[in-house]
Amino acid sequence: MHTRWSDEDNMGVLNNAVYLSLLEEARYRYFAELGLIDQQQQFGFVLGQTNIRFLAPGHGPAEVTIEMDTVRVGHRSFDQAYRVFGPDQSVWVEANATMVWWDAQKKCSAQTPPEFLSKIHAND
Repeated sequence: MHTRWSDEDNMGVLNNAVYLSLLEEARYRYFAELGLIDQQQQFGFVLGQTNIRFLAPGHGPAEVTIEMDTVRVGHRSFDQAYRVFGPDQSVWVEANATMVWWDAQKKCSAQTPPEFLSKIHAND
């Protein structure tokens, strides 16, 4: 993925909100690769929590690499871990996120779909 020069704040480093967008894009690509989403579908989950640990200042424009994996799957949620690497392969951030399965009609959490479980376990 790429950062832009306009992603930098007045301190000359990537704005913290840019990382949330990078993680969101990584999630989308991850689920697309697993065949769990396409352009016409919507995610069946919402972001419950994200924690980001900033390790080195990021800059733009730059090509970044994001590693991620699903590290826990529960009955109604799952956790993912991320690392964002700069062009020199230094780690800019480590992050984790908890995603909660969501029933938009009932406005409450939902059970983890069996298809998700089988695709995630097949990717291990």
